[in-house]
Amino acid sequence: MPDIDTFTWQSWPGLAIAVAIALGIVIVVTGMLALVARIASRKWAGTYATFGPPRRRLRILLGLIGVWIAVALTLPEPDWRPAINQTFRILVILAAAWFITAVVQLFFDRVLRRYDITVDDNRVARRMQTQLRLISRVVVVIIGLLAIAAALLTFPGAQAAGASLLASAGLASVIAGLAAQSTLANVFAGMQLAFSDAIRLDDVVVVEGEFGRVEDITLTYVVVRIWDQRRLVLPSTYFTTTPFANWTRSASELMGTVELDVDWRIDVDAMRAELTRIVEASPLWDERVASIAVTSAIGGHVRVRPLVSARNSSDLWDLQILVREKLVDWVRREAPEALPTQRVELGEAAPVNTEDARGRARRGGPVAGEAPADGDESAS
Repeated sequence: MPDIDTFTWQSWPGLAIAVAIALGIVIVVTGMLALVARIASRKWAGTYATFGPPRRRLRILLGLIGVWIAVALTLPEPDWRPAINQTFRILVILAAAWFITAVVQLFFDRVLRRYDITVDDNRVARRMQTQLRLISRVVVVIIGLLAIAAALLTFPGAQAAGASLLASAGLASVIAGLAAQSTLANVFAGMQLAFSDAIRLDDVVVVEGEFGRVEDITLTYVVVRIWDQRRLVLPSTYFTTTPFANWTRSASELMGTVELDVDWRIDVDAMRAELTRIVEASPLWDERVASIAVTSAIGGHVRVRPLVSARNSSDLWDLQILVREKLVDWVRREAPEALPTQRVELGEAAPVNTEDARGRARRGGPVAGEAPADGDESAS
């Protein structure tokens, strides 16, 4: 161990001590910030957990800056300093971008909490959730690109290389545009969907013959959660080029039908009264529409179509199932004569003369009641 009188900071022991001091300062600073967050969480619940990702990334950023300063001041090998400084410079730029990304995401999360999509009338909330989520993703991508560009510009001669790249930017842009045509089309389609209000998060849609809800809208694709928990992933251009059904674009209230085939002897008025009783006893009904119409009377059956309404698609689906079950049970119990019936009318066959049939059979002629064979012109 070197003598205290001859101790110098630009030595390996001095480097170790400087790095330890820098890390200690970082620990103290981040600890004070954590204490402030804990105190704030007493007044605003969840504050400490909310600041978790930015706090951890800030700790890494401050640690890199502290170690960089300590190494730059105390590294005993001057020849290593350019390479080490360049390494720390790039790491600090990337860590700063990572930290800024966490702050941006925290900001958007706080704003998104103001728009609750679990309420019944959530059209505005779903539109804001869709647009803000897409904007946050765009901002994160821009931050990442700027960080990469800043890191590349730290290399010696990067400015000259940039000037030469600008000279050939025209040809490069054409090649890149052709190569990324599909990707760019999806990106612009995703932005169009977010700001044109064609679809929003939690919208009920029917795509590719599947019924589901919009679970996520990204820059390039849309995720639809189907009723059986499967996920249908479609490119954004699908929703700008293909017709699809959006059940909740203007409002969350919906109407749905239940079709039943019954016999002609059905008492439609009694069925209407039963439908009214069913929906009035159910909390799923929103008290707007409950009616029955006879939509078809062919093929030996009468088709009745109960029409009901609900506050949202989930309630409507459950209400349709309830109405169908209750009406089927009512027909079976109270109106068995209205159960679907197939009627077949049987006619009597013409009598056949046995002796005459035998004689015709011996002569090769047709039996009574049968058509003569092709080319047979004999009289019956």
